[in-house]
Amino acid sequence: MTQPQRVESLSHAQRERLAYIDFRLYFFGEIGRPDLIERFGVAPAGATRDLALYREIAPQNITFDGSHKIYRIGQAFSPLFDHAPQRVLSALALGFGDGVNGPNQSLQPLLPCESPTALSHPKMDVLAPICRAIHAKRPVSIRYHSMSSGESERVIVPFALVDTGLRWHVRAFDRKSGEFRDFVVTRIEAPTLLDEEPQANERPDNDIQWTRIVELELVPHPRLERPEIIRMDYGMTDGSIRMRVRAAVAGYMLLRWSVDCSPDHRLKDEQYRLWLSDPLALYGVENAKLAPGYQAPVAKIARKG
Repeated sequence: MTQPQRVESLSHAQRERLAYIDFRLYFFGEIGRPDLIERFGVAPAGATRDLALYREIAPQNITFDGSHKIYRIGQAFSPLFDHAPQRVLSALALGFGDGVNGPNQSLQPLLPCESPTALSHPKMDVLAPICRAIHAKRPVSIRYHSMSSGESERVIVPFALVDTGLRWHVRAFDRKSGEFRDFVVTRIEAPTLLDEEPQANERPDNDIQWTRIVELELVPHPRLERPEIIRMDYGMTDGSIRMRVRAAVAGYMLLRWSVDCSPDHRLKDEQYRLWLSDPLALYGVENAKLAPGYQAPVAKIARKG
Protein backbone atom coordinates (compact mmCIF):
# COMPACT_ATOMS: atom_id res chain seq x y z
CA MET A 1 0.00 0.00 0.00
CA THR A 2 1.43 3.40 -0.98
CA GLN A 3 1.90 6.23 1.51
CA PRO A 4 -1.14 8.24 0.28
CA GLN A 5 -3.31 5.10 0.21
CA ARG A 6 -2.27 4.28 3.76
CA VAL A 7 -3.23 7.76 4.95
CA GLU A 8 -6.58 7.64 3.13
CA SER A 9 -7.44 4.32 4.78
CA LEU A 10 -7.29 5.91 8.25
CA SER A 11 -10.27 7.37 10.07
CA HIS A 12 -10.89 11.11 9.88
CA ALA A 13 -9.83 11.54 13.53
CA GLN A 14 -6.57 9.68 12.90
CA ARG A 15 -5.80 11.80 9.83
CA GLU A 16 -6.42 14.96 11.87
CA ARG A 17 -3.92 13.87 14.50
CA LEU A 18 -1.33 12.77 11.95
CA ALA A 19 -1.74 16.05 10.08
CA TYR A 20 -1.04 17.86 13.35
CA ILE A 21 2.12 15.79 13.87
CA ASP A 22 3.16 16.66 10.31
CA PHE A 23 2.43 20.34 10.95
CA ARG A 24 4.43 20.48 14.20
CA LEU A 25 7.41 18.75 12.63
CA TYR A 26 7.30 20.93 9.52
CA PHE A 27 6.93 24.31 11.21
CA PHE A 28 8.39 23.71 14.69
CA GLY A 29 10.88 20.92 14.05
CA GLU A 30 9.65 18.82 16.94
CA ILE A 31 6.63 17.31 18.66
CA GLY A 32 6.08 15.49 21.93
CA ARG A 33 3.28 13.43 23.43
CA PRO A 34 2.08 16.42 25.52
CA ASP A 35 1.39 18.38 22.30
CA LEU A 36 -1.07 15.71 21.11
CA ILE A 37 -2.58 15.26 24.55
CA GLU A 38 -3.19 19.00 24.93
CA ARG A 39 -4.53 19.49 21.40
CA PHE A 40 -6.82 16.46 21.11
CA GLY A 41 -7.41 15.33 24.67
CA VAL A 42 -6.12 11.84 23.93
CA ALA A 43 -4.64 9.55 26.57
CA PRO A 44 -0.84 9.23 26.75
CA ALA A 45 -1.05 5.73 25.27
CA GLY A 46 -3.11 7.08 22.36
CA ALA A 47 -0.55 9.81 21.68
CA THR A 48 2.19 7.20 21.64
CA ARG A 49 0.25 5.10 19.10
CA ASP A 50 -0.30 8.12 16.84
CA LEU A 51 3.38 8.99 16.85
CA ALA A 52 4.30 5.36 16.16
CA LEU A 53 1.81 5.24 13.28
CA TYR A 54 3.22 8.43 11.76
CA ARG A 55 6.72 7.00 12.08
CA GLU A 56 5.60 3.80 10.41
CA ILE A 57 4.04 5.65 7.43
CA ALA A 58 6.78 8.30 7.00
CA PRO A 59 9.95 7.05 8.74
CA GLN A 60 12.15 9.58 6.93
CA ASN A 61 10.17 12.46 8.44
CA ILE A 62 10.68 11.81 12.13
CA THR A 63 13.39 10.77 14.58
CA PHE A 64 13.20 10.17 18.31
CA ASP A 65 15.50 12.13 20.63
CA GLY A 66 15.71 9.79 23.60
CA SER A 67 17.69 12.18 25.80
CA HIS A 68 14.90 14.77 25.66
CA LYS A 69 12.02 12.33 25.03
CA ILE A 70 10.82 14.27 22.02
CA TYR A 71 10.37 13.56 18.31
CA ARG A 72 12.30 15.75 15.88
CA ILE A 73 12.11 16.44 12.15
CA GLY A 74 14.03 14.03 9.96
CA GLN A 75 16.72 15.27 7.57
CA ALA A 76 14.80 13.87 4.57
CA PHE A 77 11.47 15.34 5.72
CA SER A 78 8.80 15.69 3.06
CA PRO A 79 5.33 16.79 4.23
CA LEU A 80 2.85 13.96 4.39
CA PHE A 81 -0.09 16.38 4.06
CA ASP A 82 -0.78 19.49 2.01
CA HIS A 83 -0.62 22.50 4.32
CA ALA A 84 -2.62 25.37 2.79
CA PRO A 85 -0.73 28.67 3.34
CA GLN A 86 -3.80 30.56 4.56
CA ARG A 87 -4.63 27.93 7.18
CA VAL A 88 -1.01 27.66 8.31
CA LEU A 89 -0.62 31.42 8.73
CA SER A 90 -3.96 31.63 10.55
CA ALA A 91 -2.89 28.87 12.94
CA LEU A 92 0.49 30.46 13.58
CA ALA A 93 -1.08 33.87 14.23
CA LEU A 94 -4.21 32.84 16.13
CA GLY A 95 -3.65 29.32 17.41
CA PHE A 96 -5.92 26.38 16.77
CA GLY A 97 -9.52 27.23 17.65
CA ASP A 98 -11.99 24.59 18.78
CA GLY A 99 -15.00 26.83 19.25
CA VAL A 100 -15.27 26.44 23.03
CA ASN A 101 -13.29 29.47 24.16
CA GLY A 102 -15.17 31.68 26.56
CA PRO A 103 -15.78 35.37 25.82
CA ASN A 104 -12.76 36.45 27.85
CA GLN A 105 -10.40 33.82 26.48
CA SER A 106 -8.28 34.76 23.49
CA LEU A 107 -6.54 32.28 21.21
CA GLN A 108 -2.80 32.42 21.62
CA PRO A 109 -0.47 32.51 18.60
CA LEU A 110 1.71 29.45 18.13
CA LEU A 111 4.71 31.67 17.40
CA PRO A 112 5.36 35.36 18.12
CA CYS A 113 3.27 37.07 15.47
CA GLU A 114 1.82 40.51 14.97
CA SER A 115 -0.81 41.42 12.39
CA PRO A 116 -2.92 44.54 11.81
CA THR A 117 -5.81 44.72 14.24
CA ALA A 118 -9.22 44.42 12.61
CA LEU A 119 -11.27 47.48 13.44
CA SER A 120 -14.58 45.86 12.55
CA HIS A 121 -16.06 42.49 13.52
CA PRO A 122 -19.59 41.28 12.70
CA LYS A 123 -21.77 40.50 15.69
CA MET A 124 -22.30 36.76 15.97
CA ASP A 125 -26.04 37.14 16.67
CA VAL A 126 -26.30 38.89 13.29
CA LEU A 127 -23.85 36.76 11.33
CA ALA A 128 -25.32 33.43 12.50
CA PRO A 129 -28.88 33.95 11.16
CA ILE A 130 -27.46 35.38 7.91
CA CYS A 131 -25.40 32.19 7.52
CA ARG A 132 -28.46 30.06 8.26
CA ALA A 133 -30.40 31.96 5.59
CA ILE A 134 -27.63 31.36 3.04
CA HIS A 135 -27.51 27.67 3.89
CA ALA A 136 -31.30 27.23 3.80
CA LYS A 137 -31.72 29.48 0.70
CA ARG A 138 -34.30 31.61 2.51
CA PRO A 139 -35.09 35.34 2.46
CA VAL A 140 -34.38 37.28 5.61
CA SER A 141 -35.91 40.49 6.90
CA ILE A 142 -33.42 42.98 8.28
CA ARG A 143 -33.11 46.53 9.54
CA TYR A 144 -30.30 48.12 7.54
CA HIS A 145 -28.34 51.33 8.01
CA SER A 146 -27.20 52.79 4.70
CA MET A 147 -24.77 55.69 4.23
CA SER A 148 -26.97 57.10 1.48
CA SER A 149 -30.52 56.44 2.66
CA GLY A 150 -30.24 55.94 6.41
CA GLU A 151 -32.21 53.28 8.32
CA SER A 152 -34.75 51.12 6.51
CA GLU A 153 -36.58 47.81 6.78
CA ARG A 154 -35.69 45.42 3.98
CA VAL A 155 -36.07 41.84 2.86
CA ILE A 156 -32.98 40.40 1.25
CA VAL A 157 -32.15 36.99 -0.21
CA PRO A 158 -28.52 36.34 0.78
CA PHE A 159 -26.39 33.74 -0.97
CA ALA A 160 -22.71 34.46 -0.18
CA LEU A 161 -20.36 36.18 2.25
CA VAL A 162 -17.61 38.43 0.90
CA ASP A 163 -14.45 39.30 2.83
CA THR A 164 -13.08 42.55 1.39
CA GLY A 165 -10.06 42.48 3.68
CA LEU A 166 -11.44 45.43 5.64
CA ARG A 167 -14.96 44.25 6.47
CA TRP A 168 -17.47 41.51 5.74
CA HIS A 169 -20.32 41.90 3.27
CA VAL A 170 -23.22 39.66 2.35
CA ARG A 171 -24.15 39.40 -1.31
CA ALA A 172 -27.92 39.32 -1.66
CA PHE A 173 -30.92 40.22 -3.76
CA ASP A 174 -32.56 43.30 -2.29
CA ARG A 175 -36.35 43.33 -2.70
CA LYS A 176 -36.53 47.04 -1.94
CA SER A 177 -34.39 48.10 -4.91
CA GLY A 178 -35.00 45.01 -7.03
CA GLU A 179 -31.23 44.57 -7.47
CA PHE A 180 -28.40 42.38 -6.30
CA ARG A 181 -26.29 44.34 -3.82
CA ASP A 182 -23.63 44.08 -1.12
CA PHE A 183 -24.71 44.65 2.46
CA VAL A 184 -22.16 45.41 5.18
CA VAL A 185 -22.80 42.86 7.93
CA THR A 186 -22.04 45.33 10.75
CA ARG A 187 -24.86 47.60 9.47
CA ILE A 188 -27.49 44.85 9.73
CA GLU A 189 -29.79 44.56 12.73
CA ALA A 190 -32.59 42.20 13.74
CA PRO A 191 -32.22 39.56 10.98
CA THR A 192 -35.20 37.18 10.86
CA LEU A 193 -35.48 34.21 8.50
CA LEU A 194 -38.67 34.01 6.47
CA ASP A 195 -40.31 30.67 5.78
CA GLU A 196 -40.62 31.06 2.03
CA GLU A 197 -38.75 30.20 -1.15
CA PRO A 198 -36.87 32.85 -3.15
CA GLN A 199 -38.38 33.91 -6.46
CA ALA A 200 -36.63 32.77 -9.63
CA ASN A 201 -35.20 36.24 -10.32
CA GLU A 202 -33.73 36.42 -6.78
CA ARG A 203 -31.38 33.46 -7.20
CA PRO A 204 -27.62 33.95 -7.60
CA ASP A 205 -27.49 32.68 -11.19
CA ASN A 206 -29.36 35.88 -12.13
CA ASP A 207 -26.73 38.09 -10.53
CA ILE A 208 -24.74 39.22 -13.57
CA GLN A 209 -21.95 40.80 -11.52
CA TRP A 210 -21.58 37.61 -9.50
CA THR A 211 -21.61 35.17 -12.41
CA ARG A 212 -19.38 37.29 -14.65
CA ILE A 213 -15.69 36.42 -14.38
CA VAL A 214 -13.14 39.09 -15.29
CA GLU A 215 -9.54 38.30 -16.19
CA LEU A 216 -6.97 40.65 -14.69
CA GLU A 217 -3.24 40.85 -15.34
CA LEU A 218 -1.16 42.55 -12.64
CA VAL A 219 2.43 43.56 -13.31
CA PRO A 220 5.11 45.38 -11.29
CA HIS A 221 4.43 49.11 -11.32
CA PRO A 222 6.40 50.66 -14.21
CA ARG A 223 7.87 53.38 -11.96
CA LEU A 224 9.81 50.84 -9.88
CA GLU A 225 13.53 50.46 -10.52
CA ARG A 226 13.68 46.82 -9.36
CA PRO A 227 10.60 45.03 -10.71
CA GLU A 228 12.26 41.66 -10.08
CA ILE A 229 11.72 42.14 -6.34
CA ILE A 230 7.98 42.64 -6.87
CA ARG A 231 7.91 39.53 -9.07
CA MET A 232 9.52 37.69 -6.15
CA ASP A 233 7.07 39.17 -3.61
CA TYR A 234 4.07 37.87 -5.51
CA GLY A 235 5.53 34.67 -6.95
CA MET A 236 4.97 35.94 -10.49
CA THR A 237 5.51 33.66 -13.44
CA ASP A 238 6.27 35.20 -16.83
CA GLY A 239 6.47 38.59 -15.15
CA SER A 240 2.83 38.98 -14.12
CA ILE A 241 -0.05 37.67 -12.03
CA ARG A 242 -2.99 36.50 -14.10
CA MET A 243 -6.15 35.99 -12.13
CA ARG A 244 -9.81 35.38 -12.72
CA VAL A 245 -12.21 36.96 -10.21
CA ARG A 246 -15.90 37.66 -9.96
CA ALA A 247 -16.87 41.12 -11.19
CA ALA A 248 -18.72 41.59 -7.90
CA VAL A 249 -15.45 41.44 -5.91
CA ALA A 250 -12.91 42.84 -8.40
CA GLY A 251 -13.01 46.41 -7.07
CA TYR A 252 -12.56 45.28 -3.48
CA MET A 253 -9.59 43.12 -4.40
CA LEU A 254 -7.82 45.85 -6.37
CA LEU A 255 -8.38 48.35 -3.57
CA ARG A 256 -7.13 45.95 -0.92
CA TRP A 257 -3.89 45.26 -2.81
CA SER A 258 -3.39 48.93 -3.82
CA VAL A 259 -3.26 48.15 -7.53
CA ASP A 260 -2.85 51.22 -9.75
CA CYS A 261 -5.68 50.90 -12.29
CA SER A 262 -5.08 54.15 -14.13
CA PRO A 263 -4.49 53.75 -17.87
CA ASP A 264 -1.13 55.59 -17.72
CA HIS A 265 0.05 54.22 -14.32
CA ARG A 266 0.03 57.74 -12.89
CA LEU A 267 -0.24 56.83 -9.19
CA LYS A 268 3.23 57.35 -7.74
CA ASP A 269 2.70 56.81 -4.00
CA GLU A 270 4.74 54.12 -2.30
CA GLN A 271 1.84 51.72 -1.67
CA TYR A 272 1.24 51.21 -5.40
CA ARG A 273 3.58 48.33 -6.25
CA LEU A 274 1.31 46.74 -8.87
CA TRP A 275 -0.35 48.03 -12.04
CA LEU A 276 -3.37 46.64 -13.86
CA SER A 277 -1.92 46.28 -17.35
CA ASP A 278 -5.32 46.45 -19.08
CA PRO A 279 -7.78 48.71 -17.23
CA LEU A 280 -10.39 48.00 -19.92
CA ALA A 281 -10.80 44.59 -18.26
CA LEU A 282 -12.92 46.44 -15.67
CA TYR A 283 -15.39 47.74 -18.22
CA GLY A 284 -18.90 47.08 -16.95
CA VAL A 285 -17.70 46.11 -13.45
CA GLU A 286 -20.02 48.01 -11.10
CA ASN A 287 -17.55 48.38 -8.25
CA ALA A 288 -14.65 49.40 -10.53
CA LYS A 289 -14.99 52.86 -8.97
CA LEU A 290 -13.26 51.41 -5.91
CA ALA A 291 -10.16 50.48 -7.94
CA PRO A 292 -7.40 53.07 -7.35
CA GLY A 293 -7.01 55.42 -10.31
CA TYR A 294 -9.62 53.71 -12.47
CA GLN A 295 -11.31 55.88 -15.08
CA ALA A 296 -14.31 54.67 -17.03
CA PRO A 297 -13.62 54.88 -20.77
CA VAL A 298 -15.24 57.86 -22.47
CA ALA A 299 -17.54 56.92 -25.31
CA LYS A 300 -16.43 58.38 -28.63
CA ILE A 301 -18.98 60.50 -30.50
CA ALA A 302 -18.90 59.94 -34.25
CA ARG A 303 -18.49 63.13 -36.21
CA LYS A 304 -20.92 63.95 -38.97
CA GLY A 305 -19.39 64.27 -42.39
